[in-house]
Amino acid sequence: MTRPSRNEDIPFSYPVKVGHISANPVDVHVEADAEERAGLARLWNIPEVRSLKAVMSIARWKKDGVRVKGQVTAEIVQSCIVTLEPVDALISESFEQIYVPEGSRLARLTTGEEGEMVLDPEGPDLPEAFTGDSVDAGVTVAECVALAIDPYPRKPGAAFATHIEDDGENDRKPSPFAVLKDWKKD
Repeated sequence: MTRPSRNEDIPFSYPVKVGHISANPVDVHVEADAEERAGLARLWNIPEVRSLKAVMSIARWKKDGVRVKGQVTAEIVQSCIVTLEPVDALISESFEQIYVPEGSRLARLTTGEEGEMVLDPEGPDLPEAFTGDSVDAGVTVAECVALAIDPYPRKPGAAFATHIEDDGENDRKPSPFAVLKDWKKD
């Protein structure tokens, strides 16, 4: 499958025309090129994205929706929070995203009797609404990796050598009235 033209505002993009999607799933293999990896590294504020690959199955969902399901692997380099040395990380995540047209009844939030949103934290994600005639499966892949990045990478064996845990006793400021306790009226 040929790679569609890329949206310049998004570092990793793979637009899929909704009208070209059939009920039979189509398998797609995508891989970020050097320019896309550099853009993702800037977006994620990390030193380097060495590789990003995804295998996706794209199919029609219900009447007018699209289901993108797959597996993404990425090799990234982060900075250790202790030493600032490079830390290699391998990310491998599965993902599934359903897209529905904007205004679709399938994209509406379920509300309870009092008008509160009803969300199941263990349930599937809500469908993502799209406008126009295409969805961007590349953004879904990039978001999946971004959510899996360790926010506090640490090189093996790295520790805070000069960090001393404190019980908080030494942090108390002296009371401004402490000098008055020894002052007595004569």
